[in-house]
Amino acid sequence: MNETGAATDPTDPGVEQSRCCEAVAHSLTETELAADLRILTAAGSETRYEVLRLVAAADGGVCVCELEPSLGVSQGAISQALSRLYTAGLVSRRKEGRWRYYTATPRAQRLLELLDDIRTQNNE
Repeated sequence: MNETGAATDPTDPGVEQSRCCEAVAHSLTETELAADLRILTAAGSETRYEVLRLVAAADGGVCVCELEPSLGVSQGAISQALSRLYTAGLVSRRKEGRWRYYTATPRAQRLLELLDDIRTQNNE
């Protein structure tokens, strides 16, 4: 629109290209973007997200065999999910004998709390 309120043609070379054609930017570095994507990707499948929720809800850590009945997928699929979550820093693990026990990291707890808050706000 021009100053009189009439529509202007953005393809007209005489029309000033103002706000609509300015480049936008964010403040994240490539490393920060990659770190964010690693976290979002790790939690971005139904199995991995549900594994994360179950691990976060458990007291004292859980092993793969304890997750299998709740998920209805193989132990191999659960192990892969836990591996991706571990690599992204969303779960930690400790070994006791033959078993590995997984717990949610503070990062995962914050992520899940944020998702809970967003869901609550959307339902209001």
